[in-house]
Amino acid sequence: MTSNRAVTVFGAYGHTGRFVVAELRKRGWTPILAGRDAAKLKALANLHPGSQVRVATIEERESLDRAISGAGAVINCAGPFLDTSAPLVGAALRARIHYLDVAAEQAAVLAIFKEFADAAREASVVVIPAMAFYGGLSDLLATAAMGDWASADEILILVALDTWKPTRGTRLTGQRNHGPRFIFSNNRLERGDPPPPCRWNFPSPFGQQEMEGLALSETITICRHLNTPEIRAYLNVPAITDVRDPATPTPVAADDSGRSSQIFLMEAVVRNGGAEHRTMARGRDIYAITAPIIVEATERLVNGLTKRTGVLAAGEAFDAREFLTSLSPDHLCFEIE
Repeated sequence: MTSNRAVTVFGAYGHTGRFVVAELRKRGWTPILAGRDAAKLKALANLHPGSQVRVATIEERESLDRAISGAGAVINCAGPFLDTSAPLVGAALRARIHYLDVAAEQAAVLAIFKEFADAAREASVVVIPAMAFYGGLSDLLATAAMGDWASADEILILVALDTWKPTRGTRLTGQRNHGPRFIFSNNRLERGDPPPPCRWNFPSPFGQQEMEGLALSETITICRHLNTPEIRAYLNVPAITDVRDPATPTPVAADDSGRSSQIFLMEAVVRNGGAEHRTMARGRDIYAITAPIIVEATERLVNGLTKRTGVLAAGEAFDAREFLTSLSPDHLCFEIE
């Protein structure tokens, strides 16, 4: 175990950042609260006595260096990640500490893999983009479902939400990301049309759902390390309708932890010939569940419990089945066929 229990959280006062800070403190880590708004940082620090406050902006390289000084890792919770990820990865590499973020943005995640792979290996650190509900959880489920198969004919990611009340950050990210999504088909990653709509029969309480193709960061991460020519990602239509409606309100806390009452179910289906492997995770609040996922990953990184260094997808860095089992049942319910 490392003696350095400090972790910088950039964007600590954001909706997801607050969950991450609380989870770090729950596990005995010392969060360093970082971001551009000094007043919001101070207000958050009042809720977490003993936390350090460091004002930093992506435009000022020196401020980022100060923000992560003395930390064992930095967790980036501040989107849009097309703007924040590269400056923070650069700071992490200069300090030779690990970097993780919660990006769902495909272009931002792809840019990290392309631009920082060599530098991260040379610095002997691990950079994991998209270590969140979208991206990280999907990648871990797909990797666990792949099991000992060397390749598969296709991988499906299917998500059902009872509702999706987006945060302000989600709205801003959507506005920042224009144009077609990246899809992975016929062994090629390129911008194109999503897979056609389909129906999927989920376990209770969702049942049969109308699904629409909506590829996010998991398409980028999965195609980096799992051998398959086809990756198809879907989200149920009611959730897509919610997030596309500008009148849908932001999340509302349903308990003292700040979690909303939203429920989710995510399935990964890996098909090979006539055989099929499935994994599933179910739980509550897609923003809140990101905190235990990324903090568990951070603990493992700082303690040297990864397979190798460099820019990695979640399933490359960790034993996917063991990682998911460690989150169950306290944070989510994980099942595997």
